[in-house]
Amino acid sequence: MKKGLWAVTYSLLLTALTAYIALDTFVISDRIDTDATTMNTSMFENIEKRSVLSDSEEEQSSEDASKAESSEDNDTDSKRKHKNGASIIDTINNDEDTDQTDSQAESNASSSEQDYDYSSDDIAVTMTEYYENNTKIYVADIRLSSAQYMKSAFADDTYGKNVTDKTSQIAEDNDAVIAINGDYYGAREKGYVIRNGVVYRDESSGDDILCLFADGSMSIIDSDEYSAYELVDMGVWQAWDFGPALIEDSSIAVSENDEVGKAMASNPRTAIGYIDDLHYVFVVSDGRTSESEGLSLYQLAQFMQSIGVKTAYNLDGGGSSTMYYDGELVNNPTTNGKTIKERGVSDIVYIG
Repeated sequence: MKKGLWAVTYSLLLTALTAYIALDTFVISDRIDTDATTMNTSMFENIEKRSVLSDSEEEQSSEDASKAESSEDNDTDSKRKHKNGASIIDTINNDEDTDQTDSQAESNASSSEQDYDYSSDDIAVTMTEYYENNTKIYVADIRLSSAQYMKSAFADDTYGKNVTDKTSQIAEDNDAVIAINGDYYGAREKGYVIRNGVVYRDESSGDDILCLFADGSMSIIDSDEYSAYELVDMGVWQAWDFGPALIEDSSIAVSENDEVGKAMASNPRTAIGYIDDLHYVFVVSDGRTSESEGLSLYQLAQFMQSIGVKTAYNLDGGGSSTMYYDGELVNNPTTNGKTIKERGVSDIVYIG
């Protein structure tokens, strides 16, 4: 009788302990900083902004500006606004040579400009959709005048454990031009959390992390080599701890068998890629649906290498994978493939 009672008691205690661990890990929230909105922009004081135009566009823009200055006819009707903020002057001859039509003039003007989906003096974004490995892949090509426009934000502006919200909601709250989910720091006890130049967690996970520096460069660094505060002193503006590294020095850094924990081989994915200083890509893929199988880490790395990425890093994927742009979801986020909907995440990466 006593043995049977002990067995039942032990089973109940084990069940209670398992339930508590699960709740503590995934449900019970701990709000450590409820106003986690500080940005340490002092690291940008001695760094000059750059043009978001490519070299060819900048050269063309300078030529257009010179023509505009020398032109006697700067009538307002002859100007059209370039998407990236530069003025394009339609050269329309009003003298004896009238062979060039208005449509030809417009064609000549537009041929010299990059067709950005969004642009300002400091940000330019081009969206492209691919279909590879039976999967839809969404790519945001991003050019910035300064790394300070790549920012992070926490759910409910709060740093803590299990504080979550949808990527789209966090993006809207922070007036993001474009956003993707981050590394879901709130589901783990370890791993550096450096966001907007501020250290929130200084406990290393022992893994490789992705660091964005104030000068616009990106590097994958062993978190055991430096403390989080040392990284900030070195100019690290953002650091993400999820992984693994997908591409380093333009070479694929994962094998065909690599995977994240117990994740399935083909998943929705989220990744950041570095092409050059201040030139990046956000990449999100669908998965777990009849239309999109999802990608393995190796397939994701192959794809990012094919679009010219030199450094790439995997962020939280699966049901977390979400891209938000222009007030709408770009991809089809899902956990089980049956329902297309967002799930809550701890944090986002956004441009704004």
